[in-house]
Amino acid sequence: MLSDPRVARQPFDEFKYIGLSSVDPYTYLSFGADTRERFEGNNAQGFGTGANKNQDYVINRNELHADLHIASQVQVFVQFQSDFAPWKTMISPVDKDRLDLEQAFVALTEPVADGTLKLRLGRQQFAFDLQRFVSVRDGPNVRQSYDAGWADYENGPWRFITFYSHPVQVQDNQVFDDYSNGKQTFGGVRLERKLTDTINLTGFYANFTQADVRFPNAAGNENRDILDLRSNGTVNHFDWDIEAMNQTGHIGIDQIEAWAFGSMAGYTFNQINWSPRLGIQIDAASGDGGLAGHRFGTFNPLFPNGYYLTLAGYTGYVNFIHVKPSLTLHPSQSVKVTLAAAAQWRENTADAVYTQPDIPVANTAGRPGAYTGSYGQLRVDWTIDRATAFAVEAVHFVVGDTLRNSGAHDSNYLGVEIKRGW
Repeated sequence: MLSDPRVARQPFDEFKYIGLSSVDPYTYLSFGADTRERFEGNNAQGFGTGANKNQDYVINRNELHADLHIASQVQVFVQFQSDFAPWKTMISPVDKDRLDLEQAFVALTEPVADGTLKLRLGRQQFAFDLQRFVSVRDGPNVRQSYDAGWADYENGPWRFITFYSHPVQVQDNQVFDDYSNGKQTFGGVRLERKLTDTINLTGFYANFTQADVRFPNAAGNENRDILDLRSNGTVNHFDWDIEAMNQTGHIGIDQIEAWAFGSMAGYTFNQINWSPRLGIQIDAASGDGGLAGHRFGTFNPLFPNGYYLTLAGYTGYVNFIHVKPSLTLHPSQSVKVTLAAAAQWRENTADAVYTQPDIPVANTAGRPGAYTGSYGQLRVDWTIDRATAFAVEAVHFVVGDTLRNSGAHDSNYLGVEIKRGW
């Protein structure tokens, strides 16, 4: 801990720990900053359909925060963001936010019985598990924040969480204009149990609402009740992460019956040079059958993390079946190389092909052919030092007949990123 004068200092560490008490090292003020620059080249954003053409641009994220701690009990955290997308001509809300409040919350930590109670109120970020469905949206430029109340209680192997939030919407018409209101809500309860030191079981119930939404086969006010179960762990050299989600409720007059499944597993050969890991990823999410009877089956991926599939964002976690074998290598402790190939299909051909996060590709709903396409992916991550990381990702997507007949074509993506934190 930086309160110990014997700990070696790095540049700017004097701002990471400013002691405010001569008797309590846990009462202090900390300042920090992060910056991320990424070049993205995408010759067929949205598979090149409609107005989606070649895009070559830079996305730039800058964050600055102040973090006050008082006696291991009270935390006051404030973070600002400034995000830009030079040369990008098709700007979405996740690309640009000139200056706004990213987080501002007060947290209280107290021992209760034999456990620890944590309360947090204000604008904050949270994510669950592999961030398949609830994430901080780190892939795009503007991260996802929530105006929320959060409580969790930990006692031995158990952790109980409850929260209620209004997801923050990005406007960028002027500075400090991001907002949240009752048109979108997300809240629930979650129970986590450590079965062993390396095996975990999690379940949660949540409710998600948003006003006046449109899918290809339904429109109106959306209200989804969500049940989610997840198991993850490692045994010897084998690792796994399996999650299933069911969604019910209604959108307009249509009753929702939707589901999704995600799984990743692998085996690591630690005794071989570069510690190769052979992995397999199998995912699926329901689509809508387009049948009469006021039933709606399109899965809503909520707040997904694009990293989980690829940064290219060619397909979203909606109406799809996704099979992806992979090989991960560690040429050194600081370098990781991932090679993967994947094939995708629509779960229901009456519904559309969707790009990230849940944008339907025009002229694909109801068209014949379940096969969406296949892609290859190469990613290299290099941890340069304690504060600096570099990454390169390349994706080549070969579209199937359904996409090709809609005006789409094969797609290439290249992302080159460097980020640094202080």
